[in-house]
Parts: sequence; structure tokens; C-alpha cells
Amino acid sequence: MSQQIARVPTEAGEVVRQVRGLGGVPWRRLLGYLRPHLGLFLIALVGLALSAGLGLVLPLLVARITTVVVAGADMTNLDRLVFGLILLFSVMALGSFLQTYVLGVIGERIVARMRAQLFGRLVTLSLDFYVAKRVGELVSRLSSDVTQVRTMLTQTITDLLSASIGLVGGVVILFLLSPALLLLVLVLAPALIVVAILFGRPLQRVSTQVQDEMALSTTTAEEALSGIRVVKSFVREDWELARYEGDLRRLVATASRLALWRGLFAAVMTFLGFGAIAVILWYTGRQVIEGTLEVGTLTAFLLYGVAIAANLAGIAGQYGQFRAGAGAVQRVFEILDTEPTVVDAVPAMAMPRIAGAIDFVGVSFAYEGDRRVIGDLDLAVAPGEILAVVGPSGSGKTTLVNLVPRLWDVTAGAIRIDGIDVRDVSVRSLRDQIGLVPQEATLFGGTIRENILYGRLDATEDEMVDAARSANAHDFIADLPRGYDTPLGDRGSRLSGGQRQRVAIARAILKDPRILLLDEATSALDNESELLVQEALDRLMRGRTTLIVAHRLSTLKAAHRIAVLDAGWLVELGTEDELLARDGLYARLNRMQFRSTDGVLPDAHQELRIS
Repeated sequence: MSQQIARVPTEAGEVVRQVRGLGGVPWRRLLGYLRPHLGLFLIALVGLALSAGLGLVLPLLVARITTVVVAGADMTNLDRLVFGLILLFSVMALGSFLQTYVLGVIGERIVARMRAQLFGRLVTLSLDFYVAKRVGELVSRLSSDVTQVRTMLTQTITDLLSASIGLVGGVVILFLLSPALLLLVLVLAPALIVVAILFGRPLQRVSTQVQDEMALSTTTAEEALSGIRVVKSFVREDWELARYEGDLRRLVATASRLALWRGLFAAVMTFLGFGAIAVILWYTGRQVIEGTLEVGTLTAFLLYGVAIAANLAGIAGQYGQFRAGAGAVQRVFEILDTEPTVVDAVPAMAMPRIAGAIDFVGVSFAYEGDRRVIGDLDLAVAPGEILAVVGPSGSGKTTLVNLVPRLWDVTAGAIRIDGIDVRDVSVRSLRDQIGLVPQEATLFGGTIRENILYGRLDATEDEMVDAARSANAHDFIADLPRGYDTPLGDRGSRLSGGQRQRVAIARAILKDPRILLLDEATSALDNESELLVQEALDRLMRGRTTLIVAHRLSTLKAAHRIAVLDAGWLVELGTEDELLARDGLYARLNRMQFRSTDGVLPDAHQELRIS
């Protein structure tokens, strides 16, 4: 739908089309979330009908009681009417309970299902999606947006139904009491539809902007809290607070615009409703003065008029919530409708048990909208070979390694493992035989046991412990108060850098991959930790085809050959002795090592750095 305020419809057909396309919401798909709970939802509708429908009887009973009191009727009749009133309230209360409780249960189930679907989609999307998105924004869609969808699908829709029942029922009863009020109904109804359409679009647009600003503030908070060590080490608490407060100011400004639109909408609808009451008072008052209308009937008119006004105000508020929910629906379905770019071929074969030969054949790669990162690269890696990949920053080392498990797909050329194009096999069967140990170990907030078993969920206790021993991790784990059941905290924050790396290596050992990808795991460690981690890596690499994005010379010594990249091109390939004898880029980097005090390969050409 257009983001501009709609012009006033001049034809009934246009009004119908706009109502049917309300908010651009795919209703068939959205209501599909209610289908598994249809039985419970019908119970909620029964409760709604009881509470809203019987509420229409209330003014008639009150009018009858008023007539009895004014006429001075006997007490027995009054008692009977009051008892009926109490019984009516009891049934309405039961209906209200059924509606509130059942909708609460349905709402929580819908939230759980939608969040599971949304999270399932997020974890299957390719890496290019996450390049363009921030985690905080995605968390906002997973939490607040889904909650708004739940509110719209259960509470808002049923509240609109309840208010509509009260409004339509009140108008009908008023018409039955006095057909002359039909003129008021005919004038008021089109006005309400026009007002709803006029205000609906800006309400949805500004509400979506509020959700976007809320996602931005969530992202800022998530980034600051995730990097709290950096924040504190640079003493940037005040700066982060100022950044977050800036986001909040924009959120408040946008939310204030939303409140303005809602307030104007509610004011106009309320004016129309109470304007109707004024007309009713004028009309019925004249009839009472003329003696053609009983006081009890006047009371009923007034009560129905107030009910109509209240329901109009309720529709105004709920309609604003409804349009806000429509924006949230679009944000949620936007994610659900996003397809991964790295997908299985149709049909895709399962990757057989591999020996580990890797062939890069004319491989080129460019990120979407960016310059080429890898250019026409040819490289063959033998089974069991350890190949170190070095080169200046931005030369494409990490990208090249990420192409092997299809974290990205090549732009041109092919990557073959044991002669099989990796695009011809299922992603799962390919990645099941490839292990990754990143430079910064990624651990989860569970226990050490859960993090190691992440490598192979069906591993036995002995297999897990053997993997930890091979990774030089068992001893420090055994010294912990709860051993393997020790909680790690956020991202493994309770462990040192070397301990986290050894847990990550144990996880890779347990997976037992045929191909190993290492984004050099020792570059940020102290000497003692580096020795323990390097011993674990040596065990891990034994008998496996290994690609190492190399930072430290100690890792290069384990490599059978070294591939040197520069600006995405393979410029040198050979053993360390061959490359030194060639006196090319690698030799220049090697000579400069003596200027470095930490063993990390130094700069080349000033701006070029191994990374």
C-alpha cells in the first residue's frame, strides 16, 4: 500500500477494496496461525459473544427497572429484575473469563510457533544476509515484532469484534426502538469508514518506523553489552550511554508522532460517537417533553448512546493497535520470506566419505555490490596436506577458506572435493565432513560438556573426554568445581582465551572432520597457552587436509606448502624454502619478521598486513 494518506474514497467499491487490503496483511497466511487452535478460538468467540452480546441486554433491563421504580410498582417485580441483572452480570463475567484465558493460551502458542519459525529461518539464511543486518535488529523482530503480531491476532481482533458487536447491536436496537434514528446511522457509518481509512495508513507507516527505531536501539544496546570488555577498557561507558540515549530520543520522537496520530484518530472517532449521543439526547428529550416517550425508554436510549460512543472509542484505539500490528506482520514475514542464497542443487547428492583432495578451478568471488575479492584462482591441495594461506590484509585469505564449506558460493569457477563439485552435494553432507576452528573461539552459554558435544551430539562420555585430552583441555576442566558441567557464561567468558581455544579444538576433534579449516587459533595467546593450543592443533591436523589462515610463523612451520595471496590473486605457491629462494612477497615478509616482537608476520609495502 502507498505510504501516503489515502484520498477520500468516492465510490463504495473503492472503500471495499481498501478494507480488504487493510495494511497489506496476507490474511490467509496470518490466520493460518490460528488454524491449529480453531477449537479453542471458537470457545473464545463464544465467551466474546456472551460478554458482548449480553451486554446489549443490560440497557433494556436498566430501562425496565427505571420504569418500575418511577411507576411505583411492587417490590417483587423490582427484586426479580435486579436478580436478573445479577445473573446477567454473572454470565457476562464467565464469557469474559473464557475469552481472556483462552486467547491468552492461544496467543502464547502462536508466539512460540512464530518465533520458532522465524529463528529457524534466521539460522538457515546465508552469511550475505548477516552482512547487511545487525543482530540487535533481528532480535527485535524475534521479540517485540512477534509479540505485536500475537496481540493483533488474538487480543486486537477480538476486541475489535467485541466493540463492533456492541456498536452494531446498539445501533440496531436503537433503530428498533425508534426507526427515525436510521438517518443518524446512515450518516454516521460512512463517516466512520472514511475516517478509518484516512488515519489507517499513516498509523501503520509511523508504527513501522517506531518498530525500526526500537530495533536500532536494541542493536546499540546489544553491541555495547556484547563488547563490554572493550567498552570498559577504552572507558567508553559515557559514549555508549550517549549513543543509546540518542537512539532513545529518536524512538521517543517517532513514538510521539504515532501517539499524535492515535490521539487525533481517537478524538475524531470519539467526537462522532458523542455527537451521536447529543443527537439522541436532543431527539429523545423532545419526545419525553411531548409525552410520547417513557422515562425508561429514554434511559435505554442514553445507555445505548453511551455504549455506542464507548465502542467507537474502543474501535479507534484497537484500530490504531491493529495498524501497528500490520507493520509488525510485514517485518516478520519479510524475514520468513527471505531465501538463503546458498542452497542445495535439485537433486543434490550426499557427499560420500571423502579423502580430502581440494581443487580450486578458476575460482573467482565478489561480495554483492563489491569489488572482486578472489580472481581466477587455480590451486590443488592433496589429501592430508597442510596448506598455509598468507597474504596482506584484504587479500582474500579468509574468504578463500570460507568458500570450501560453501559459507559463500563462488562467483565463477568451481571448488571440487575428491573431484566432486561442492555445489552438487547437499550442504549438510558437505559441512558434516569439514571442521572449523576460528581465531576467536566461539562458545555458547551452556556447560563445557554441551560445548564439546556440539561437535557430535551422539558422542559417548569417553569419546568426549578423549577429545578433551587430545585438545589439552581435560586437566583444566577436571580442576573446575563442576568439571564438564561448569557453566561457561556469555560466550565462554569464565574461561581464559587459551582455555576457550582448547574447548573449541576439542569440539573439532570430536567431530572428526576430513577437512580442517583453521583461522590461526594461536595469534592472540600468551606463550604458555600458545604451546598447549599448538600441541592440540598438531594432533587435530594429523592425517587431515588442512587449510590454515596463518598469522604466526610457528604455524607456518607445520605447513607442507604455503599459498601467498595478494589482492585476491595467487601470487606464490611452494614450500617455505622455495618461497624464500624466490625472493618474492613472502620473502620480503619473512625478512621483516625480525622487526616484530611478537612473532606475527609484519607489514609489507607499509599498508599490507597479514590477517
